Amino acid sequence: MPSLRGPWIIAGIAAAAVLVWLGGQLAGQHYARAAQTRAETALRLTVNALEADLARYEVVPLLVGDLDLIHRLAADPGNAALRRQTNAWLAEQNADVQASDIYLILPDGHTIAHSTATGPNSFIGENFSYRPYFIDAMAGHPARFYGVGTTSGVRGYYFSAPVRDDQGHIAAVIAVKIGVDRIEAAWRGVEYRVMVTDPEGAVFLSSEPGWLYHSIHALTPDRMARTAASRRYASLPLTEFAMQRGDLAGVPLFRMPAADGWHDFISASDRMPDAGWTVHVLLDSEGARAEARLAMLTLALLLLAAGIVALMWRQRRAMQRFATAELERRVTERTAALARANDQLGQEITERRATEAELRAAQESLVQVGKLATLGQMSASISHEINQPLAAARNFADSAAILIERGDLVRARDNIAEILALIDRMAAIGTHLRQAARKPDDQLGAVDLHPLLRETQTIVAARLASADARLELDVPPGLPPLRAGPTRLQQVLVNLITNAADAVEGLADRRITLSARLEGDSIAIRIRDHGPGIPDAIAARIFDPFFTTKGFGLGLGLSICSSIMRDLGGTLSCRNAAPGAEFLVTLPAARLEAAA
Repeated sequence: MPSLRGPWIIAGIAAAAVLVWLGGQLAGQHYARAAQTRAETALRLTVNALEADLARYEVVPLLVGDLDLIHRLAADPGNAALRRQTNAWLAEQNADVQASDIYLILPDGHTIAHSTATGPNSFIGENFSYRPYFIDAMAGHPARFYGVGTTSGVRGYYFSAPVRDDQGHIAAVIAVKIGVDRIEAAWRGVEYRVMVTDPEGAVFLSSEPGWLYHSIHALTPDRMARTAASRRYASLPLTEFAMQRGDLAGVPLFRMPAADGWHDFISASDRMPDAGWTVHVLLDSEGARAEARLAMLTLALLLLAAGIVALMWRQRRAMQRFATAELERRVTERTAALARANDQLGQEITERRATEAELRAAQESLVQVGKLATLGQMSASISHEINQPLAAARNFADSAAILIERGDLVRARDNIAEILALIDRMAAIGTHLRQAARKPDDQLGAVDLHPLLRETQTIVAARLASADARLELDVPPGLPPLRAGPTRLQQVLVNLITNAADAVEGLADRRITLSARLEGDSIAIRIRDHGPGIPDAIAARIFDPFFTTKGFGLGLGLSICSSIMRDLGGTLSCRNAAPGAEFLVTLPAARLEAAA
């Protein structure tokens, strides 16, 4: 049998390696698909925001083209007074609608009025007959076009519409140009990259400035000819992307250069038919790879722990066999002595069995007492939470009966409404218990912090009471909503408040302070206790999995909270507050996401 030890150990190591490899493959597939889902969600939001932004300006040329001043100038383009009046009015309207340029073009392509009538960027006298938006408007219908201004050199999106005279003939074309730099500015600073390509595959909008004017398709002569005909990019040269295609656990990857080096991106794309654009959202795959590596490492550690336990069990069995052999040898040597002490040994065995029976009975009694104590604690907690609303509901019911007898139905209905509110509160207690154990699946959206904190107080009330701690809230009433998932954010707050209660338990100052403020584009939530604080030696490790300074627990609470905050697009950090510790939760304000 000893000769078989080596092969069995080698086989076990090989099996563990295969399991770790398979686990890594499954984890890679899972996190890659999850990242692709996040990219598709961000793509839908980006497309909707672009469509909404363009829709604001689509009707502007139609409204401007219907004005009497524009019709009169189109009918009499040589009237200098009308030109000056029109230029001044266009400049005023351009400032009101926050456009880049508004200008009037005659049927021969020459511009006769412009919101910037003077200066080097004036369009007056310029001929735009080659632009597709002018050609389409002269054909009798509104048009759209993206391009770089041949006069100003500024990128923009153009809307145009025909101006008809009294006989219905097209007398001019009104064009509105909007800048796109503000759209790109809204994309910077998020976890994903965005680029928008024209029908020929050229990038003209991007959160990465280095991607502009690069084509994701081959620059064939036909594509170059079509682009040159419309002078879409004026004199700017187009180049092909130096991109490589790959695969991550079945999810397509694009390896592309960014400002900080080459990255592998998980891509999601969608077309905007009205604009003729294709929107691409690219999510860096490093996050999915890191999560897969963490899962693979966790599996390897679990298998290693299982192997160590198995080795310890095997060693114990070997020691037991050795002890048994030694005992048998000694028994053989002392047979005579044992024979003389047989009666005494039998009596001792009988007493030991009786003692073991008593011990088992005592253990069963202790188990039963523990169950009853747990049941008592649960009953006391539920009774404490339910009795108050039940007593209040009983008082409102008695009062409602008296009011009905008196015929005061209005106040009776108010009392019944109060009873219903108390019933909802009792139901909320059960809801909080269910939500505490359920895996959250809520979507990100606008979350009002005030009702969320009321629910959080209900959940942590029992732990605060057991620690004799006091939670103080400092949240201004005008605080805007933040962008998060309510259940996952509540899980983070409950964990941090519970940790604070653990830190102050038994101390003289058991205050816990929760404050929230709007700081720039984000909501900052601070949770501070007055406990012993966090030693500098371990401050950098408290968010690591399985790290704990308590004598109980697995050390996963803060690690899970940190992971949740990354998923919500926020941050979680801590510092020593002297005395105590302060945890900072930062999340973007929801109103900024809506504006984007």
